[in-house]
Amino acid sequence: MFFASDNWAGAHPKIAESLTREAAGYAAAYGSSDLDKRIEARFNELFEREVAVFFVGTGTAANSLALASVARPGGVTFCHFDAHVNADEGGAPEYLTSACRLYPVEGENGKMDAEALRGHVHRFDVPSVHQGRPMAVTLTQATESGTIYTLDEIGEVSAIAKSKKLPVHMDGARFANALVALDATPAEMTWKRGVDILSFGGTKNGCWCAEAIIFFDPDMAEEMPYIRKRSAQLFSKTRFVSAQFEAYLEDGLWLELAGHANAMADRLRSTLKTGNRARLAWETQSNEVFAVFDKALAEEAKAKGAKFYDWLVPRDMPHLVSENEVLARLVTSFATTNEDVDRFLDICTGA
Repeated sequence: MFFASDNWAGAHPKIAESLTREAAGYAAAYGSSDLDKRIEARFNELFEREVAVFFVGTGTAANSLALASVARPGGVTFCHFDAHVNADEGGAPEYLTSACRLYPVEGENGKMDAEALRGHVHRFDVPSVHQGRPMAVTLTQATESGTIYTLDEIGEVSAIAKSKKLPVHMDGARFANALVALDATPAEMTWKRGVDILSFGGTKNGCWCAEAIIFFDPDMAEEMPYIRKRSAQLFSKTRFVSAQFEAYLEDGLWLELAGHANAMADRLRSTLKTGNRARLAWETQSNEVFAVFDKALAEEAKAKGAKFYDWLVPRDMPHLVSENEVLARLVTSFATTNEDVDRFLDICTGA
């Protein structure tokens, strides 16, 4: 009953097999192997246009270096209060962008409110060396609250950014989960809605260690080779990242894995909606579920082997949890089974 994080899951067997195959023999280093070039071309097909692709090892690196590529002195990046870049990356975005600031924007259920974003961006209309200047807008898809921006919502955020000539970055650590939930294409959820740069995540969805920074206008990526090298993210044996993506993208495996994780989350949601000992905290659409437990029930579940994290109550829901309750985050993965979910739900329902 491992619901602490999809990062706890291992690598899918097909991805592990691909790594094993690539372990034999020799290949050119630093992203210049035939396999690296083939996978870069595969991303062109996936997104229906020519893109620039840069492999890195972590989601934090992908997000931070994506923002570093558009950094400017005094730069300000707009994001949701609970965005991963703002709440969970230990200052890496600020550090790797040479101290550019993150500017939190309000919004319910983990999503930036478009009108709030418009108002905050407007505050910088009069140039001021003291306030700094807008640099970018970044949104998380799926969000840290397990919710998903609709295609129209992505377009609305992007339109506000474009009106101020700001690039739009998407943190796609759970990109596949959001894509499956929306039943959209990669192009529809990104550049066709105004996204300029994507952090394309694979690690949470069955890869061992595979993330990519994707520029939908290759001309925007001119500085990235140097930024990545300076940040110690240019792997000499890049082919081992490519090998993961080769298996990940083949025959739609990545969407199959995300669909399974989402389905396991749906299984949790459907029972917790009607439970007496635990209840859904809010509606989610991805592979993250948030539930309110009686503290005694939470401890009982953990004692019986369930792994999950207690979670901070969102600032827009101050009265969600009573004194004797706790908010928990439950995350499913490609490796979650029906049996895992049912055992956990039996505890929650007292079956």
